[in-house]
Amino acid sequence: MSELILHPDRLFPAEESVRGIARRLYAEVKDLPIVSPHGHTDPSWFADNQPFDSAADLLIKPDHYVFRMLYSLGVPLESLGVPTVDGTEVETDGRKIWQTFAKHYTAFRGTPSRMWLDHVFKDVFGFEKALSAATADDYYDGINAALQTPEFLPRALFDRFKIEWLATTESPLNDLRHHQKIRESGWKGNVITAYRPDPVVDPDFEGFASNVAYLGKITGEDTSSWEGYLAALRNRREYFKAHGATSTDHGHPTAITADLSRPEIETLFAKALAGKCSAAEAELFRGQILTEMAGMSLEDGLVMQIHPGSFRNHNPKLFARYGRDKGADIPSQTEYVNALKPLLDKYGNEPNLTIILFTLDETVYSRELAPLAGHYPALKLGPSWWFHDSPEGMRRFREQVTETAGFYNTVGFNDDTRAFLSIPARHDVARRMDCGFLAKLVSEHRLQEDEAREVAIDLTYNLVKQAYKLD
Repeated sequence: MSELILHPDRLFPAEESVRGIARRLYAEVKDLPIVSPHGHTDPSWFADNQPFDSAADLLIKPDHYVFRMLYSLGVPLESLGVPTVDGTEVETDGRKIWQTFAKHYTAFRGTPSRMWLDHVFKDVFGFEKALSAATADDYYDGINAALQTPEFLPRALFDRFKIEWLATTESPLNDLRHHQKIRESGWKGNVITAYRPDPVVDPDFEGFASNVAYLGKITGEDTSSWEGYLAALRNRREYFKAHGATSTDHGHPTAITADLSRPEIETLFAKALAGKCSAAEAELFRGQILTEMAGMSLEDGLVMQIHPGSFRNHNPKLFARYGRDKGADIPSQTEYVNALKPLLDKYGNEPNLTIILFTLDETVYSRELAPLAGHYPALKLGPSWWFHDSPEGMRRFREQVTETAGFYNTVGFNDDTRAFLSIPARHDVARRMDCGFLAKLVSEHRLQEDEAREVAIDLTYNLVKQAYKLD
């Protein structure tokens, strides 16, 4: 059985003098609090503060990074306990699920998931031997035993991880009861929500018309009319703000925006409610909504995040059997310069508006995104996201955007995860990669080391708090 080792110089540059600079910079940021402004952890964990069920429930079932890899190797999702849409029986024995995972753990060699998981196993649970089929039972029993102790309750881990802010993501139709419970509990942890309106702004979302009708019911607005629909969206934004939200999040297929006339949008809205939009019309409707949401953000101060470029549910058989977010979302080519122009023509010059752009198409970093963010006051660049949340992805991001957009048109790091225990690992990777990039600039005499130290702290802590208005 091999040792489980987290090398202190992991991810630092190989050249000794540059590595020495990276070490010094990392020492300045490694213990700073974690600010996680965008993610998908379950707020009920922190509201109820009950023990996590098992190693499988905590580390496998919520993590599509894990089960998408195993599925690609022919491992049925049923064997991993992933629930089906129709309630068909799946594996419920956590030990068997864990053994299946451990048997295939070699598949993660060289991937970010391996780094994150090894960090969790070593730093959070204290394992000395690497995970394998031979150690699977020891891991499962050890993790499960730890999860039943007070030190591993959700709020205790939140404090142990030194998380200063953690944002979850909820639909406008969510009543936010868990966030309300957190606020009323007296616990000091900053767990807030973010407004994700996809179910009520995307004509292609399952049940769109009924979702919009329910939106009207909970807001008291007539959502069959365009004016009533916009009023209902504003109403829920205010409700989310009252529960701590500082941002919205928009997961559109493309970055297309629109600025249609009132008659045009009313006609399009009626077609969307009737389920009669063509693919192009649905995309135009989503584009109009982005422009409307930018205007609302200018009014209410919520930071706007746009996450385009994912071909959602690419595998129709998997979607039909298991539903959304099961590892079948695939990056697609995305254009920004022309797509964003209607929105930017209207709001791009507003210094009091913050729109954070993300991409899954790395080819646009230097050609489109960095020049846009390097010009428009309203735009900032989000960090390497999803498939590019990796050492190589982070390095490519810094190399391609810094010369044009600088560091201060970016917003630090966010982990965008459902896997709560991996949050410290993900932030540690980002801190190490940023320090390595800055060390190279220092070694090339492009930055003084004291400047690099300031930038490292800003990238780790200050920029994210500033961008997401976290006080």
